[in-house]
Amino acid sequence: MSFDYTSSVIQTFEQHADSNLAKPMAKYMKNRFIYFGIKSPMRKEISKPYLAKANLPNINEIPQIVRKFWTQSQRELQYFALDLLQRYSKETPIEWIELYEELICQKSWWDTVDGLAAWQVGDYFKKFPGQLSNFTQKWMDSENIWLERTCLIFQLRYKEQTDFQLLKSFIERLTDSKEFFIRKAIGWSLRQYSKINPVAVKEFVLVQQMSNLSQREALKLIN
Repeated sequence: MSFDYTSSVIQTFEQHADSNLAKPMAKYMKNRFIYFGIKSPMRKEISKPYLAKANLPNINEIPQIVRKFWTQSQRELQYFALDLLQRYSKETPIEWIELYEELICQKSWWDTVDGLAAWQVGDYFKKFPGQLSNFTQKWMDSENIWLERTCLIFQLRYKEQTDFQLLKSFIERLTDSKEFFIRKAIGWSLRQYSKINPVAVKEFVLVQQMSNLSQREALKLIN
């Protein structure tokens, strides 16, 4: 099943490749990845049959299938893998956190990491809150900027359920980072929470030393 499913998806994507779009799409991503040249609306359209409930693979096959897509050169297949994972968000087994960690650390860039963090990891920690402390501590100790970024942004969709004290503890540890993607994520996470509690965010920004980028992003909606 997994071989037939992945092969069929890949073949369909190949049939819709557009070399005229592939180069500018790759350029937008700093030429880090190869593209078929399938823009998001078309990708979602051709993905629909494979993401339909009746055609979904057995959940036990998903890690193998997702890893197969992750080994492919064309970036659109990693996007499809994220869409596929999302179809199983309510059924996610507890051991999938290790799969998420693996995907975050491979072919790492904001386009896949942010989706994994805000959707897969965010939903996972809501379902399995007992896993949160061990894994976020491990990731914060890893010195991997993508795992650190995940700690900062996995609560983006939590709204009133955001653990602001936890978020602040991550920011305090990372505030000296020179990495653009960490500084941006600090500001992004605070800006998102400012929709819920602008006073708390402003007070924190005033007392916590952080980069100009982080501060500017954090206060964007308040100012």
